[in-house]
Amino acid sequence: MNATEPRRRRWWPRSVRVRAALAAALTAAVVLTGIGWWVHEEVYDESMVTVHGQAAQHLAALVHQVEDGSVPSRRSAAPYEVVATGRSGAVAAGGGMDAFDSGARHVLPAPSDPAGLVLNDDAWGYAYRPLRIPNRSDYDHGGGDAPYLAGRTYTILYLDVRAADLGRDKAAALGVAADAALRVYVVVLPDTAEAMAAATDGTLLRAGLLGVVLIAGVAYVTVRIALRPVEAIRTLTASVDAKDPRERVTVPASGHEIAALATTINTTLQRLDTAAAQQRRFVADAAHELRSPLTTLLTSLEVALAYPERADWPATAATAARQTRRLQALAEDLLLLARLDTRAPEADSGTVDLSALASRLTEQYPLDDRPSTLTCDGSAAVHVRGDHDGFERLLRNLLDNAVRHAGNRIEVTVRGEGDRAVLTVRDDGPGVPPEDAERIFERFVRLDDARSPDQGGAGLGLAIARDLAQRHGGTLTLAPETPGACFELNLPAAPAPKEE
Repeated sequence: MNATEPRRRRWWPRSVRVRAALAAALTAAVVLTGIGWWVHEEVYDESMVTVHGQAAQHLAALVHQVEDGSVPSRRSAAPYEVVATGRSGAVAAGGGMDAFDSGARHVLPAPSDPAGLVLNDDAWGYAYRPLRIPNRSDYDHGGGDAPYLAGRTYTILYLDVRAADLGRDKAAALGVAADAALRVYVVVLPDTAEAMAAATDGTLLRAGLLGVVLIAGVAYVTVRIALRPVEAIRTLTASVDAKDPRERVTVPASGHEIAALATTINTTLQRLDTAAAQQRRFVADAAHELRSPLTTLLTSLEVALAYPERADWPATAATAARQTRRLQALAEDLLLLARLDTRAPEADSGTVDLSALASRLTEQYPLDDRPSTLTCDGSAAVHVRGDHDGFERLLRNLLDNAVRHAGNRIEVTVRGEGDRAVLTVRDDGPGVPPEDAERIFERFVRLDDARSPDQGGAGLGLAIARDLAQRHGGTLTLAPETPGACFELNLPAAPAPKEE
């Protein structure tokens, strides 16, 4: 494994399709589990409401039988018990409560406080509360269909009946005293609700497992289909040759993220293609520029060596020196461009007075025998941040270009415009055609009237000047003025340095 490659978890699959399927399955499982729990609770609660209502109906039927003086049958769909004050045994029991010994004391408590009786009224009111059915030794379940009740706590409905309201005959038929109070209990069994909830859980579990599998499968297939363009892009990109990156990725017509990726890759490939073409052109132009002075130098030396008695050795030496200086200047320009291409913009190294720098350069610039005047208008100090040597090289290149093309006059002006510093170099030469206003800043570009080795340079001065301007956060443009050419340098102004 590559040392720079991050370490992968061994248990986590590498395939994006499998990862997406697992993520979708886990998400679906969590969501379906939450939904299943909610459905379980809802089904149980609704079932308990139904069971509670059925128990209330059964309680009403038992109360009506007691009020008629009839002893309810032991056969009952719900467990019940009828107890009375003054009587140790139950008046009646059934539905599973009859599993306790009928000769023993009743299981559920009889009413003790006459003021606390829960009597029937027109609104059919009853009471309920949780009670624990004791686990007594006389309990004999017998393994039948009746529920096992002993030792468990249930919600129990109850309603009271006064024997005095029944009459002596009905009270006697029930086996209670005429002044006794009877209480009818009905046990609410949750078995039905639990069975319905369990059945629902089983259905939900099977449906949930099937749903998780289906969601995982759909996610896997969907991601696989979605990644087909990515695989095609990867295959084509892998076949791109760095020396000739002319291949382009097919952009899907869907307009989704894959299309944006393809467009970005095509843009990147286009930049690589442009950079490769510029590099090839740069190498070819550099070789051409180097070959010209080398050819001149070699030719003059070979002619002098071939005819030493007729050679003008001072002229030959002057030619060799001139061509060597051209080679030296070209080599320095190429090295500077290489450093500008590979080095990040430097932090501010100080404050430079652009007016003072321009004034000094115009005063010291050698015009030789040219009938040109070089003036500078920059009386007020204009400060900028950056490298002093870089600004000097930038201005010297602009002056070299202006002197090379000027007729009689070169003007340099420096002024401050708010938070900007503006320097212009204007000459009265033939000017630059509008269609070449940007091309002249390209490397090794020289216009036709400057192609002579004696008049024109290597075509790197303006390119270096613009790179230096951009590295200092500024711009260098050719102003649309005629006659002549006017180069405008626009830089962020800086406050004057504090005097120590």
